[in-house]
Amino acid sequence: MQKILSILKKLVPKKLFKMLQPIYHYTLALAGALLYRFPSKQINVVAVTGTKGKTSSVEFVNAILEEAGKKTALAGTLRFKIGNESKPNLYKMTMPGRMFIQKFLRQAVDAGCEYAVIEISSEAAKQYRNKFIDLNALIFTNLAPEHIESHGSYEKYVEAKLSIAKELEKSCKKDKALIVNADDKESEKFLKINITNKIEYSLCEATNIVISEDFTKFTYNGVEIGTVLPGKFNIYNILGAIKYAEVEKINLDVIKKAILKLKEIGGRAQRIEEGQDFKVIVDYAHTPDSLKAIYEAYSESTKIGVLGSCGGGRDKWKRKEMAEIADKYCEKVILTDEDPYDDEPKEIVEDMAKYFVRKKPEIIMDRREAIATAFKYAKSGDVVIITGKGTDPYIMRKNGVKEKWSDAEVAREELRKLK
Repeated sequence: MQKILSILKKLVPKKLFKMLQPIYHYTLALAGALLYRFPSKQINVVAVTGTKGKTSSVEFVNAILEEAGKKTALAGTLRFKIGNESKPNLYKMTMPGRMFIQKFLRQAVDAGCEYAVIEISSEAAKQYRNKFIDLNALIFTNLAPEHIESHGSYEKYVEAKLSIAKELEKSCKKDKALIVNADDKESEKFLKINITNKIEYSLCEATNIVISEDFTKFTYNGVEIGTVLPGKFNIYNILGAIKYAEVEKINLDVIKKAILKLKEIGGRAQRIEEGQDFKVIVDYAHTPDSLKAIYEAYSESTKIGVLGSCGGGRDKWKRKEMAEIADKYCEKVILTDEDPYDDEPKEIVEDMAKYFVRKKPEIIMDRREAIATAFKYAKSGDVVIITGKGTDPYIMRKNGVKEKWSDAEVAREELRKLK
């Protein structure tokens, strides 16, 4: 199917191809729903959307449901899980197309899952991959500028996200719930969606907040909630999950146990341990807000940053902002290759380098060498923060070439060499 689309793209005039794309994607979505017999009607479907926090939020929701004794399925950027069977998402897409999600939901239903927890991205919405999925609930985390080239403008990006909430509005499910981060500047737009059960959450609901590099805790409705995952952003992710759990009438003590049990979310403030005397963190941060948040989560330590930018051919405006954030928060920065696609890799990092003022960054294009060099610079108590890829399984190069990659595995290998 992908080959056919590529051939059509070359043969059909660009303007006509763009006009036909929505019809093509809609037809595929409908065909998938028909082929797999509208599986979402037979399972509770809770979706998460937003710019940041989607992956962590689905993991928190899934952990709570499992702790409550529910059999779940999960589909997101990090992995696909049905019951106890889990496999990594190697598609480099939050929600793969080509009927994938309908097939996944059918498999979840056939396996006896009661709940499916899914991430829905703006790209998926733009290509109608979420069509014909009847949602029970939607959690909205936040919105910040992202995928501007792809959508055409920030306003169109917001529209794509809102279209996901409108699918909840159309859903045939009873007792639907829309859970909205009230602290986000775009929350009002989501709260205008015609759903009876609209639930807001805000950081002001979390009291007695204590955030360290190794633990985060806060009090919610008189119960202390703790997690080993750092950062204020994780409090937001947990609050959204709690609000959904309350919709499902799950006891707060069960929620507390589930959150505490979840020790790691791959590529999300993921700690890499090989006996070294400094911290190593792998994080997906690929927007200015996310980069700032992960650096602030480790405010107690001297930071060495390893980063590229936002990848080739997209969101070039981010480069300046991300460079300025790294310059502000890190004592040492190594700029390296990330996902150049069809752009020249060195041009991307050189474009970023010119925005550094406080300290000149080091440019090491080989990503493995960049990580290894950062480890050599690290002193006892420092933190090396490797951002941009998280659990992404490939470095994307020219002409669609995929180079197999794992920041976490490379970090482990290079730490072992230090011994």
